[in-house]
Amino acid sequence: MDTVEKIVEDFASDIAMGPFSSGTRLRDMIRAIRACKTAAEERAVVRRECAEIREAIGENQQEIRHRNMAKLMFIHMLGYPTHFGQMECLKLIAAAGYPEKRIGYLGLMLLLDERQEVLMLVTNSLKQDLNHSNQFIVGLALCALGNICSAEMARDLSPEVERLMRSREVNTKKKAALCAIRIVRKVPDLAENFMGLASSLLKEKHHGILISAVQLCTELCKASKDALEYLRKNCVEGLVRILRDVSNSSYAPEYDVAGISDPFLHIRVLKLMRILGQGDADCSEYMNDILAQVATKNESNKNAANAILYVALNMLMRAITVDTQAVQRHRTTILECVKDADASIRKRALELVFLLVNDTNVKPLTKELVDYLDSADPDFKEDLTAKICSIVEKFSQEKLWYLDQMFKVLSLAGNHVKDDVWHALVVVISNASELQGYSVRLLYMALQAFVDQGSLVRVAVWCIGEYGEMLVNNVGMLQGEEPITVTESDAVDAVQLALNRYSADVTTRAMCLVALLKLSSRFPSTSERIKQIVSQNKKNIVLELQQRSIEFSSIIQRHQSIRPSLLERMPALDEASYLLRRASATQATLAADKPTPAVTPGGLKLPNGVAKPATSPLVDLLDLSSDDVPAITTASTTTAPNDFLQDLLGIGGISSSPAAAPSSASTDILIDLLSIGSSPSQNGPPAADSTPAQGTKSAPAVPQDMDLLDGLPSNTSVSGLVNHSSITAFQSATLKINFDFKKQPEKPHETTVHATFTNLTSSSYMDFVFQAAVPKFIQLRLDPASGNIVPASGNGSVTQGFSVTNNQHGQKPLAMRIRMSYKVNGEDRLEQGQVSNFPAGL
Repeated sequence: MDTVEKIVEDFASDIAMGPFSSGTRLRDMIRAIRACKTAAEERAVVRRECAEIREAIGENQQEIRHRNMAKLMFIHMLGYPTHFGQMECLKLIAAAGYPEKRIGYLGLMLLLDERQEVLMLVTNSLKQDLNHSNQFIVGLALCALGNICSAEMARDLSPEVERLMRSREVNTKKKAALCAIRIVRKVPDLAENFMGLASSLLKEKHHGILISAVQLCTELCKASKDALEYLRKNCVEGLVRILRDVSNSSYAPEYDVAGISDPFLHIRVLKLMRILGQGDADCSEYMNDILAQVATKNESNKNAANAILYVALNMLMRAITVDTQAVQRHRTTILECVKDADASIRKRALELVFLLVNDTNVKPLTKELVDYLDSADPDFKEDLTAKICSIVEKFSQEKLWYLDQMFKVLSLAGNHVKDDVWHALVVVISNASELQGYSVRLLYMALQAFVDQGSLVRVAVWCIGEYGEMLVNNVGMLQGEEPITVTESDAVDAVQLALNRYSADVTTRAMCLVALLKLSSRFPSTSERIKQIVSQNKKNIVLELQQRSIEFSSIIQRHQSIRPSLLERMPALDEASYLLRRASATQATLAADKPTPAVTPGGLKLPNGVAKPATSPLVDLLDLSSDDVPAITTASTTTAPNDFLQDLLGIGGISSSPAAAPSSASTDILIDLLSIGSSPSQNGPPAADSTPAQGTKSAPAVPQDMDLLDGLPSNTSVSGLVNHSSITAFQSATLKINFDFKKQPEKPHETTVHATFTNLTSSSYMDFVFQAAVPKFIQLRLDPASGNIVPASGNGSVTQGFSVTNNQHGQKPLAMRIRMSYKVNGEDRLEQGQVSNFPAGL
C-alpha cells in the first residue's frame, strides 16, 4: 500500500507543477516566505499570495484549485486567516479523482472543525465516499470523519461505519474502528451499536486492528454501563489471549520495539483490563495470572518493557482492592520488582508490597525487604527504609521482633531513618524492661561495626547511658543469647568514639555528653576520665555544648552525694502521649503541604487554617437556640515529636515534665537546672542567677567556681490527673464509642476525654471523621485522631482525645452532639447522636 500511495502522491505533485499551471508554485511560495527578514515582509508575501488565490477562486480555475488549497493550508499553519477557501475544500472533495479528494479532505480536516456550519454540506460527499469501491477513497473519508465528526454527522453516517467494520480490508477495518471511537464520544447513545462489532474485532490477528479494537472497547466502557457489563462477559477471555500471544510471540520486525513485541498493544490491553477488572472479583481473578506473567517476562533493561511492567503493577494495585488473596499469590514476583533497576518500577512495586502486608505474612515480607536494604541503591534506600519502618510499627505483634527489625534497619540504613522513627524506638525500649539488657548489648555490638550510621549511634548512646550496668553485667539475658564481655572502660570508649566521630552533629554530641554524665554515676571508677572527656567541650563554639560541658563537669566534681539520685535511670516514657504528639505533628505537616482548605482533627473545614464563624453547619447538628450557639472547636497546640523526645533525652534541656522526671525532690531540682535555655520550674521559684528567665538566652559560659546547686529550694510535687468514670457515649449496630474521663482537682471546670471508636462490622471504615458540637458556654478542643481508618471488628480501634471546659460548671450540665462520617466499600455513611449520659460533676 505504501508504494501505491507514493505513486499517487507523486502524481498529485506532477499535477501541481504541470505546464498548464499559472501563478506561484507551492515550493516557490514557501521559499519566498522563508527568505523574509521581517514580519512585515512575510505579511506582504502572504497578502499577495492570498490575493492571487482569491482571484483564482473567483475565476473558478479548476486546474490549479488543488495547488491553491495546498498553499492555503501552509498559510493557515502560519496563523493567517484562510476562511475564504473553505468552499474550495468541498469542491475538491466532490471531484472524481483521488489526488483532488486527498487534498480536499486534508484541507477539510485542517481548515474546518465541527463547529463550522459549512461542514454540514460535506455530509453527502462523505456518505458517497464511504460507499466508494476504491478502498483508498474510503480511507480518506473515514480519516476525515474520525477527525471532524459532529453529533449530527455521527448519527447520519454511523450505519456506514458499522458496515465498514465488517469489511475484508485490514486498513478499512482499522480506520472504521478508530472512526467509531469519535462517534461514541459524540453520541454515547450509539455505543450499543458497536459493542458486538468491537468484541468480534478482538478475534483478529492483525495488530493494527487489535489496537484499534481495544481503544474502541475502552471508549465504550467509559460511555455506557451496559457496554461495560457486556464487554466484561464477552471480552476478558479474548484480552487475556491477546496478552498471552503477544508476550509469548517470537520476533516480528513490524511490531518489535527495542526487542519487545508491540509494547503499545501491551499497554492498551492492560489499561482496558484495569477498567474491566475494577469492582469485579471474577474478572480480576481471571486476569491475575497473565498479569504476573507479564510482570516477570519483560526484560527490565529496556524502556518498552518497563512501560509494560509499570502498567501491570498499576493493574495489580487496582485488583488488590477487589481481591487481595488473588494478588497475594504473586507476592514473590512483586518482591522481585522491588529490586528492579528502574526507579519507577521499584517505587510502584514497593507501594504494592506495602498494601500486601498483613498479620500472617509480615515476617517473611519484612525479612525480604531488610535483606535487600543492604544492596539497595542509595537513592532508593530512603523510601525503602520508610516503608520497612512503617510495616514494622504497624504489624509488630511482639516487642522482641520489633526491636530486632528496627536494629537491623538502623545498622544497614541508619542515615536514612527519620527522627520520629528512632524516637519511637527509644520510647518502646524504655517501656520494655525485660528487653532493655538485650537491647543495649545488641546496640553496643552494632555500634562497633556500623559507627557511620547516625540514627544507630544516637539510639545506642542513649541506651548505653541509661542501661550501662546491664551491658557490663549481662543483665536480662534471653534464652539462647550469648553473653558478651564488656568492661566499664569499654562502655565509655564506645560513647567517646561517637562523640569524636560526630564532631559536627550537635544533637549526637549532646546525647553523648548526657550519656557520659550518666555513666559517671553508673561507673564511679571512670568518673575522672569522663570528667576529662566532658571538659574538652568547655570552649566549644556551640553554646549548647559549651554550657553542658561546664555544668556536667561541676556535677561530676562537686556534687557526688546527690549524683546517683540525679542521674538515676529514666522512667518509662508515656507511649500513648508520644504517639498522640507524633500523629498531631504528622497531620500538621500534611495540612501545611496542602493548598486546599484543611480539615481540623475535629472534622470542621477551615479555609487556610482560619476557624469558621459561629454560624457553622454544626449549629444544625446541635439543634440549640440562638443563645446556645455551639463553640467552634480548634486543634490543640502540640509539640512536634522531635521537640518532645529531644526534651526527654536531654537535647536542648532535660524535661521537667511529670512523665519524664524522677520522683525525688532533689532530682527534680537538678532536672530543672539542666533545662538549658528553658523557663524556670513552675513548681518552685527559680534559682538566683542560675536559671535564665523564660524567653531569654543563658550566658555563654559559667564561671568555674560557681556552685550551680546553691540556693535552689526543694521542689513541690505536681498533682496528677484523677481518673473518673467511663461511659458508652454512642452505640449503633455498626459503631461503638466510649468516653474515658480525667480531671485535675485544681481545675474542676476542665475535663480531659479519651474517645475510643470501635467498629462492630466485618468491613473497615475508611476516611473516618469525628465531629462534636457543644453549647456556647462550653469550650471544646479536639486533638488529632490516631488514624482515619477504623479496622474491622476484632482488629483494633481508633482513639482521639479532647478537652472540655465548662464555664458554668455546677450550674449547667455538659451537653454535646456528635457526628461520625466514613466510607464503607466506597459508599459514604453518616451517623450522629446526642451524648446525654455524662457523669455528674462535669
